[in-house]
Amino acid sequence: MRVVSILSAILVITSLYILIFERERAFDFARGGVAQVDGESDGAQGDTAPQTDATADAAASDDTTLVSVIALKSTARNIDSAVLLRGRTEASRQVVMKAETSGKVMSDPLRKGTKVAHGDLLCQLDPGTREASLAEALARLAEAKTRIPEAEAKLAEAQSRVPAMNASLAQAKSQVPATEAALAEALSRVPATEAALVEAKSRVPAAEAALEEAKSRVPAMEAALAEALSRVTAAEASLAEAKTRPAASEAGVAEAEARISEAEINYNAAVKLGEGGFASETRVANALATLVSARAGLKNALSQLESARAGVQSAKSQIDGALAGVQSAKSQIEGAKAGVQSAISQVEGAKAGIQSAKSQVEGAVAGVQSARSQIEAALAGVQSANSQVEGASAGVQSARSLVENAKAGMQSAEASVAAARLEITRLEIRAPFAGLLETDTAEIGSLLQPGGLCATIVQIDPIKLVGFVPEIDIDKVQNGVMAGGRLNNGRDLVGLVTFVSRVSDPLTRTFRVEIEVDNTDKSVSDGLTVEILIASDGRQAHLLPQSSLTLDDEGNLGVRVVDSASRALFMPVDLIRDALEGVWVSGLPENAEVIVTGQEYVTDGVALDVTYREPEA
Repeated sequence: MRVVSILSAILVITSLYILIFERERAFDFARGGVAQVDGESDGAQGDTAPQTDATADAAASDDTTLVSVIALKSTARNIDSAVLLRGRTEASRQVVMKAETSGKVMSDPLRKGTKVAHGDLLCQLDPGTREASLAEALARLAEAKTRIPEAEAKLAEAQSRVPAMNASLAQAKSQVPATEAALAEALSRVPATEAALVEAKSRVPAAEAALEEAKSRVPAMEAALAEALSRVTAAEASLAEAKTRPAASEAGVAEAEARISEAEINYNAAVKLGEGGFASETRVANALATLVSARAGLKNALSQLESARAGVQSAKSQIDGALAGVQSAKSQIEGAKAGVQSAISQVEGAKAGIQSAKSQVEGAVAGVQSARSQIEAALAGVQSANSQVEGASAGVQSARSLVENAKAGMQSAEASVAAARLEITRLEIRAPFAGLLETDTAEIGSLLQPGGLCATIVQIDPIKLVGFVPEIDIDKVQNGVMAGGRLNNGRDLVGLVTFVSRVSDPLTRTFRVEIEVDNTDKSVSDGLTVEILIASDGRQAHLLPQSSLTLDDEGNLGVRVVDSASRALFMPVDLIRDALEGVWVSGLPENAEVIVTGQEYVTDGVALDVTYREPEA
């Protein structure tokens, strides 16, 4: 079983390989075509068409596989590209005549189908009181016209008073500059006086500071004097104390000399006793030490005596220095008191300068106040003159208002007259153009309100053929080109395109087209179904069998042609339209060799064995 499965798999793989990679040879074998492999022939060429000499030579020289196809030599021809539509007929003009005012119909009715000319009376309405309204409006107009001259006279009088008021205003304004100049001069003096006052005030703090500084030095000088006096007292006390120290030092010297004498006696006695053996050496040594100590005490006492005498001299020098300091402090105190007196004088002088500067500032301010009073008086005069001018202008405005009111009354009266006359003209409803009555006119005695129907008029000469062009063909239709139509009864109509819409219908995406056709005999009615054919520019196209069309791998519509090297080549085409003989296509060169049989079994670049078919007549 396993062997059978493996054989089945090998068979399937081989079949797929032949169908995919050896597709052309498999088809050639199935058709019994010519297949030469490695320069050897299989002898099965009896059913194929003979090759051309060029193809046979290429096959013999290139040693390649040739695929037999049938091709058609096609030449491009110029064909018409008319646009075919279905539409309807429409009247060239149609209007519904309605009343613009109310009234009873006075005219006899016209029956439907009646021919009317431009301006023919269709409905006549009863005028009622409209003539009286017109007469009343004319009377109001005449009255309004009489009021205008009176209003214009008042305006002229009011305007005549304006120049005098303007002159008074100009005179009042001319006085203002002089008073303003005086004020400016007075104001100019104020800053200088205020600056002098500021300067005088600025000197006071310095003088007062100098006074305070001088006063502040006096306590220091007095403290220095007190300190100097205290130093004198201390120096005198030190001198008294120093004088007591020499006496004590002299007593110490005498005492030291006595201790020396006693120590010498003791020492001598100890030495002699020691020599006789009556005293020990220790005693002798102690006596000697006592003698040495007594002598040192004498030296110390003498030093203290000298020091006490030097202290007395130093205390005397301190007393002399303290006395000199007392004299210096007294001199400084006198100088500080003199500085205080000078600072007091400077403060008083600065305060006197402030008083003088204040007087100057007050004088300048008084001058400013006087100048301002003059300006206020001048401005009051200007204000009064302005009031007079404004009063005159108000009078002019009032007079102008009277004139405008009079003119407005006249215009209102004229509007009333025009409205009354217009209302009378609306009593007659006339035909706006020549045509046929589609309905009866309003019956005599019937009451028409605004918007009430009087009649419907249509104009069907010329008649319009209306169709809707798809967006794919809209570029082929232009104004002024010839177009024709065929009614359902077989009648043909000819006219010109007069309108092509540039806005498509939002639902159908089609464009409205109108063709104007002569209808002098009025035989074509509105609303008939018509088949419309609109002429369009011709174009070059090839007529090919429908079976020659094929698709490439991307799904593009086209045909396969024989190129100059007798190889297959795909060329895309555009389908223009169908015909009984085949299809008209564009996109090919003027002369093309189109494969009509076998195109589905070749790809681009495949070498071909071409048999040409004669084109159909």
